[in-house]
Amino acid sequence: MQGGKRRRGRAGARPPGAGRPEDGAPRPAPPAGRPLRVDTTPAPLLRPEAAPARRRRVSPLLRRILLVNALPPALLAASLLYLDQYQDGLLAAEVEAMRTQARIYAGAIAEAAVRVQEDRAALVPEQARPLLRRLVEPSPATQARLFDAAGLVVADSRVREGAGGTVIAEPLPPPVAGTGLVASLSSLTERAGALLPRPRRAVPLDTSPGAQSFEWQPDLGPERQAELRLALEGGVAPYIRRTPDGRLLVSVAEPARRGGQNLGIVLLTREAREVDARILEIRLSVLGLFVLALVLTVAVSVFLARTLATPMLRLAAAAAEMRQGKGRGGSVPEALLARRDEIGVLARDLQAAARALWARIDANERFAADVAHELKNPLTSVRSAIETLRRVEDPAQRARLLAIIAEDAVRMDRLIGDISDSSRVDAELSRAVAEPVELGPMLSVLVELHNATRKERDPRMVLEMEDGLSVLGVEDRVVQVLRNLLGNAVSFSPDEGTVTVSARAAGQEVEITVEDEGPGIPEAKLLGIFDRFYSERPRGERFGQHSGLGLSISKQIIEGLRGRISAGNRRDADGRVLGARFVVRLPKA
Repeated sequence: MQGGKRRRGRAGARPPGAGRPEDGAPRPAPPAGRPLRVDTTPAPLLRPEAAPARRRRVSPLLRRILLVNALPPALLAASLLYLDQYQDGLLAAEVEAMRTQARIYAGAIAEAAVRVQEDRAALVPEQARPLLRRLVEPSPATQARLFDAAGLVVADSRVREGAGGTVIAEPLPPPVAGTGLVASLSSLTERAGALLPRPRRAVPLDTSPGAQSFEWQPDLGPERQAELRLALEGGVAPYIRRTPDGRLLVSVAEPARRGGQNLGIVLLTREAREVDARILEIRLSVLGLFVLALVLTVAVSVFLARTLATPMLRLAAAAAEMRQGKGRGGSVPEALLARRDEIGVLARDLQAAARALWARIDANERFAADVAHELKNPLTSVRSAIETLRRVEDPAQRARLLAIIAEDAVRMDRLIGDISDSSRVDAELSRAVAEPVELGPMLSVLVELHNATRKERDPRMVLEMEDGLSVLGVEDRVVQVLRNLLGNAVSFSPDEGTVTVSARAAGQEVEITVEDEGPGIPEAKLLGIFDRFYSERPRGERFGQHSGLGLSISKQIIEGLRGRISAGNRRDADGRVLGARFVVRLPKA
C-alpha cells in the first residue's frame, strides 16, 4: 500500500549539511536526465520596465460619477430651452387682455367720436384723435391706431397736432436694457433653442429678422375690399413678433361698431414686457437651481470618488506592492481594513488572499526542500553503491549492491509517482464535478477483497454501515483515500487483529471511520500526521517502502471535496491506547 504508513521521525526539515556530499567525498557529475526537478525560485512578477502607470489627475471612476450625477442638472438646464408652452400661455393671456382693451377703446370711440346723420353714424377724426390718445395714455409702451371704414388711418395715439398746425410724433419708450448677464442668458437660450427640435407652438411667434416694430399694420385700403371687409368683421388675427431690437410686440385689431354699423378698426400694439419679465424670472430661477445642483453634484462626486475611487487606488497600490514582493505580512492600509462597508470587505479579502498566497509559496518552498531531501537519500545510496561496486570483485557482494541499487530505484520511482499525484490533486479536483457516490458497494468490495486475499495471520476487516449512504465526491479519489486508510490500518494492526470500518449519517454529512488495534499515534505527532513526508513505520517493515505522502494526499482530496479528515487514538476506560482511529466526513448526497 503506497504512502499510507506512519514512519518514526519526520523528514520534513533538512539536517545541517544535507544537500551536499561530505567533505572529501567525490562529487558526482550531474545526471543526463533527472526524474524530477523542482525549481522554486520566484519568478519576477513585475518587470522593471513594467512600472505602474503614472497616476492620473482625475480617475476614470470620478469622470463616470461626474457624468452620471451631472445628467439631472443638465436636464434641468435643458428645460430652459423648452419654456415655449409657458410663454404661449402668457402670450395667450396677453392677447385676450389686449382684445378686451381694444374693444373698450372701440366702444368708447363709437360712442363719443361719431356724427349721426339720418340714422347713419360716421367717425369724426377731430374728436377721435384726442380721445384715442387719452385712452392709451395710462398704458405704457402701447400704441393705438384707428382705421376708418375705407381702411385709411384717421388717428394715431403717437401723433398729435402742435402749435401752428404742426404734426408731432411722440417717440415710444426705448427697449428695456437688461444687464450683461440677462442679455447673454436670453441670447444664449434663444440661439440654443433655435437649434433644437420643438413642437409646433400654439401661439405663432414671428422671430424673423424682418419682423416690423410698432409701424406694422394690416394690409388694408380701398383697393383691398376683401381683406377690409374681413377686418371690419373682426377677422384680423393677432400678430406676435420679436423685433431685431429685442422687443416682444403683440398687435390685435377689433372693429368699432355702433348699432350694427361698422365704423372702423382699432389696432392696438403693445410691448409685452411682463411676459419677458416672467420668462426671465423662470430662466434665472432654473439657472440658479442648475448652478446649485451642479455645485452639489461636484461635491457629491468628489466625496464618492474619495470614498470609492481613492480607496480602490490604494488597494491597487497595495496589490502592486504584493506583486513586487513587498508587504509580505500584509500591505493593505489599516484604515481600509477597519472599514465596515464593501471596500472594507474587499480590503480584508485582499489581505487574506495575499497571506494565503504567501503561505502557499512557503509551503511550496518547504515541499521542494523536502522533495530534494527525500530524493537525495536514495540517490546518495545509489551513488555509494555504484562507487563501491567498481571496487568489489566478490560476486555475492556485487549482487547485494545491485539489489540495493534496484530497491533505491523502486523507492525513487514510488516517491516521484506520489509527488506527481500530490501536485495533480488540487488542479484535478478544481475541474471535477462532485457527483453522488454510493458507499455501500465501494466499502463492501474493499473489505471483501482484503479478506479474500489476506494471509493466514494478517488482520481481518469488519464492515459496519447503514444502508443507502451516498456522498458527494469523485469516485476514484474517494477510493484512493479509503485504500490509503485501510492499508495504513492493516500495516499497524497486530497479527490476527481486526480493522473496523464503519459508516453512518451525521446530519448533512456522512462519517466514515477506520479503526485498528495497533500501537496508536504518538500524542506529540497527532498534529503533524497529515504533513508531507511524515511517516511512522511499523515494526518489522523495511525502510523506504512508503513515501510518506499517502495521508497528505488523502487530506488534499478530502478537503478538495469540501470534507474533513482527522486522526486520533482509541482508548479504554483507563485511558490506555487501544489503536488508531481515522475519521472522514464528506457532504451527504
